[in-house]
Amino acid sequence: MSDAALPPSGMLPPPPHRARKAPSAFRTISEVADDLHIPQHVLRFWETKFPQLKPLKRGGGRRYYRPEDIALLRRVSDLLYTQGYTIKGVQRLLREGGLDEAAAFSAPPAAEPPETGVAALRAILEELEDISASLHDLLED
Repeated sequence: MSDAALPPSGMLPPPPHRARKAPSAFRTISEVADDLHIPQHVLRFWETKFPQLKPLKRGGGRRYYRPEDIALLRRVSDLLYTQGYTIKGVQRLLREGGLDEAAAFSAPPAAEPPETGVAALRAILEELEDISASLHDLLED
């Protein structure tokens, strides 16, 4: 390689541009990690926690994710990072509701009507006032 072809010291050449794969194509762990913005070690960890996630493994242990695996990873990522579920919570959702229903759980919950929320708050307030009165009576004795 001639000196003219070398980048300035400390700088790496830009990575080669990847051709777009078909939606049905299998993806490597690095491609999935880049697309979902999730580190590779997290994807490998999720494989141990979610038995539904089973990428194909070829010689040398190289992983190839199917479109169904990637869809599941998107759902898991959304439930964990956006919806605030724990790993155990996502495991329970997948175990009880199946893969198709997990997508429904990622939708934001419907807001309860304001009057229901106000009524619930009033009931809590009354209960707290009763507790406060009971404590006050105990202190006077």
